[in-house]
Amino acid sequence: MRGSRAAAPPPEVRTALEVLLGASVARVTVIEHSWFARLHGAVATTRPGRIYLRGSAAGFFANPWLMLHEYCHVIRQWQPGELTAARYLLECLRRGYWNNRFEVEARAFADANLAQLHALLARAPPPPPPAAVPYPSSASRR
Repeated sequence: MRGSRAAAPPPEVRTALEVLLGASVARVTVIEHSWFARLHGAVATTRPGRIYLRGSAAGFFANPWLMLHEYCHVIRQWQPGELTAARYLLECLRRGYWNNRFEVEARAFADANLAQLHALLARAPPPPPPAAVPYPSSASRR
């Protein structure tokens, strides 16, 4: 089992998310292999400024719909203070997980923006190849 660690989104993903969300995602910390997510029995869960993942960040960043859903929770719900742990729990008690307004809103945001995210990522320039490590000359091996 790997330990929890913070992971940054690839630059092209960060830029695309910021276009769609209309806000910076620089202060959102993504924590991969999180015990917090496991305790919640979730693939991902959020708190103010954080996305906790059960699995790897690479898997998360390769799943555009899930990214949109979770970043919506953090940027559009937690950040302005609309979502709190107490409000979320109350919504779940009233309507259940699937029908609570925070989940409905995040799913709708992901559904509405998925095609545009794919388009933005397709237009992003490919990352540069890793810098080649020059081989030492034969003179330096003497």
